Amino acid sequence: MAPSVLQNGGFILGLIGAAGLIAATAMNNWSVKDRQGEVVTSVYTYKGLWQDCETTSSGLTECRPLYGLLGFSGTFQAVRALMIVGVVLSVLGAVVSVFSLKCLTINSMADTTKGKMSLTAGIMFIIAGLCGIAGASIYANQIVTSFRMSTYNNYGGGYGGGMMEGGMGMGGGMGGMGGMPTYTFGPALFVGWIGGGVLLIGGILKSLAFKEMVKDEKPRYPGVVYKPQTRSTTVPGDQNSEDTKRDRYV
Repeated sequence: MAPSVLQNGGFILGLIGAAGLIAATAMNNWSVKDRQGEVVTSVYTYKGLWQDCETTSSGLTECRPLYGLLGFSGTFQAVRALMIVGVVLSVLGAVVSVFSLKCLTINSMADTTKGKMSLTAGIMFIIAGLCGIAGASIYANQIVTSFRMSTYNNYGGGYGGGMMEGGMGMGGGMGGMGGMPTYTFGPALFVGWIGGGVLLIGGILKSLAFKEMVKDEKPRYPGVVYKPQTRSTTVPGDQNSEDTKRDRYV
C-alpha cells in the first residue's frame, strides 16, 4: 500500500480518535442511574469526571462541580490522569502528523524526516489510545463493582455504606444504606472506548507508513559488471624468432 494512503488514513483516524477522547473526557454521563424496575422516576442522576448532575422530570438540570483532589479515591484520580494524558498525546500526535504528510511540502523536507515524524505521531496515537481505553475500562470496572455491591446491599446483603463510599469515590461516592441507587454504564464510556480504538488503528497505520517510506528511501546502487582485461601471452619460441628477425634487419 502506498505510504501516502497509510499516512492520510492514519491522520484522519487520529483526528477522529482525538475528538472522541476529548468528548468523552468532557462528558458528564460516565455513569448513569439505573432506572430498571422504577415505575416513576422524578430525578435522573448521572456522574462524570468533573461534575455530578441531576435532571428532574420538569427538565431542570443542576450540576455540582467536583473540586479538590483529596476527596476522591486514587482510582478515580488515575482515570482522570489517563484521560488527560490521552487527550494531550492525541492532540500533539495530530499536530505532528500534519507536518509529516507527504502531500505537504515544507522547505523541501526530506521523506526520511517525514517518515520519522510519522512514526512519532503513530507512537503518540497508540499511547493515547491505550490511555483512553484503560481509563474507560478502569471506570467501568468500578461501576460493575459498585453495582454488584449496591444490589447485594439493597437485598439485605450487609455491605456498609462507608465501604462503598470509600471504595468507589466516583463523584463523591455511590454508597449509602438500604435503598441506595445503582449506576450503570454511561454513553461517555463507549465514546472513550471507541475513540481509543480508533486512535490505536490510526497509530498503526502511521507506523506502517514510516516503514514504507524508509523502504522507498533506501539507496540503490547500480550494478556494475566487472570485465577483466585480457592479457596476451607470448610463447618463448616466438620471442626468439622475433629477436632473430630484428637482428637481420639491423
